[in-house]
Amino acid sequence: MLPADALLGQVVPPSQALLLRGDWKRSGVGVVCAAGRFDLLHPGHVRLLEQARDLGGILIAVVAAEDGDDPPSSSPITPPVERAEILAALAAVDFAVELGTDGMDLAAFLTRLAPDVFVEGGPSDSATPIARSLAAAHTKVVHIPLEPGYSTGTILDRITRPPA
Repeated sequence: MLPADALLGQVVPPSQALLLRGDWKRSGVGVVCAAGRFDLLHPGHVRLLEQARDLGGILIAVVAAEDGDDPPSSSPITPPVERAEILAALAAVDFAVELGTDGMDLAAFLTRLAPDVFVEGGPSDSATPIARSLAAAHTKVVHIPLEPGYSTGTILDRITRPPA
């Protein structure tokens, strides 16, 4: 039984996730982390998280803070706090963390969390700088292929497409 069983399926602040990680590490419980925008949740997101869940231990889904360099067309539709709540409600997710509320960015959070496994969606040749940094620090990085036909952009296109 994990000390945080009562918290499973909840949104926790980054600081609490880091404290829990310390408990899990002492108890030998592994941590898998998947991070992303998770805007307009779709089957591709759900399948990625279900596959991440199968990689072991506790699954933490991180709603990353928005990148100031993102083009306006990629601005999120759903506020981060709501995305975290939706993720926490998924059976595959043990904890959801929303970044950006305490000044901690994704790289800093992941470095301190030191997950056993970090999951990225996409082909293995598209590793992000964060994934490369984690791999160098002995975190196993797993790339899960994206689900064809599912993306936030596809959903937005369907919404804005004029009726035939």
